[in-house]
Amino acid sequence: MAQDKVKQLVAMIGGFLGALFLALQGMGIHFDWFNQEVIDLWIQVLMTGIPLAFAFYGIWKNTFLVTEKARDQEEELKKQGLK
Repeated sequence: MAQDKVKQLVAMIGGFLGALFLALQGMGIHFDWFNQEVIDLWIQVLMTGIPLAFAFYGIWKNTFLVTEKARDQEEELKKQGLK
């Protein structure tokens, strides 16, 4: 998915959740657990988890042990003296 499409999807989901939350508040339904402390906690989790996921993906993607195609590619690089 293009980066622009991801931004649009995140904005759409965020807008929907914001509208839903405001609509529920308008009907008198309040979430006591949904406060600034909980939001800050989830932001911290995301700020830690997203870079960790990128690091794991990079390690997995750049390892020649994962798939048969990658092992064949490593063998070819060794034959050509590039590895």
